Amino acid sequence: MTFYELENEHLALSVNELGAELSSLRDSEGRELLWQGGSEWARRAPVLFPIVGRVPDDRLTVDGRQYTMSQHGFARDLPFAVERSGDESLTFTLVDDERTRRQFPFPFVLQLRYTLTGGTLEVCYRLENPGDATLHASLGAHPGFRWPLPGARSRDSHTIEFDHEEPAPIRRLQDGLLLPQGFPTPVLGTTLELRDSLFAADAVIFDSIESRSVRYTAPGAPSITVNFPDFPILGVWSKAPGEFVCIEPWFGMTSPLDFDADFAQKPGQLALQPGESRELRLEIAIQR
Repeated sequence: MTFYELENEHLALSVNELGAELSSLRDSEGRELLWQGGSEWARRAPVLFPIVGRVPDDRLTVDGRQYTMSQHGFARDLPFAVERSGDESLTFTLVDDERTRRQFPFPFVLQLRYTLTGGTLEVCYRLENPGDATLHASLGAHPGFRWPLPGARSRDSHTIEFDHEEPAPIRRLQDGLLLPQGFPTPVLGTTLELRDSLFAADAVIFDSIESRSVRYTAPGAPSITVNFPDFPILGVWSKAPGEFVCIEPWFGMTSPLDFDADFAQKPGQLALQPGESRELRLEIAIQR
């Protein structure tokens, strides 16, 4: 594995060419803000493509043919080509090949561009369809931040603040698949108080979210603002006793529990026509 680094006076980061995964994010005091992996969850900030979550029995059907696809897709486990643009930007590219077509029979070009601007990490996800048929796919971010954050007075003092009130029901999972009913929101006004019990039933999924920005912090700790203007869904997840919380903007999500149709009919996906591309932006801003 090869790691590529960017640094300015506010932030320093490292990205793994394997999966184009953000592997370290440190503030101006050198404090690590990303979970560094452990037995509860080995990853740090994987790229989710071409699915988010699961498909039933880890199988998807395209034009009557079945393909095996494990949770969150294959991008997180494949090496990306890397291009550096000066000291401020890194671009990672994954193109379909024989390996990917055994799981997902679509041509694609997936690019991630990491850019440091002051105290903000900007990530641009660009998906292109170079083929001659519609490309159906999901794309998501999965950064895991330390919980507790460095300098925090206690684990139970951490909150996620939404930029709008979020009264809509949330969604929950069964065996990694989406249950049909909604559940009462755990957000009080704009505040989600973080407790391990919140994740006893797996991720908290906001599929009718009004906010496009959330702020994660605790007294005495730095704050992390995640802006996701182009992602319509947000997942929040942890796994006790791991000391992390994942704030996950998604375009698309896991399959419904009873889904049994062609992959093109899977709800909520991107659908790119031949020659079309789409960019999705994500910002992670750190304040002391």
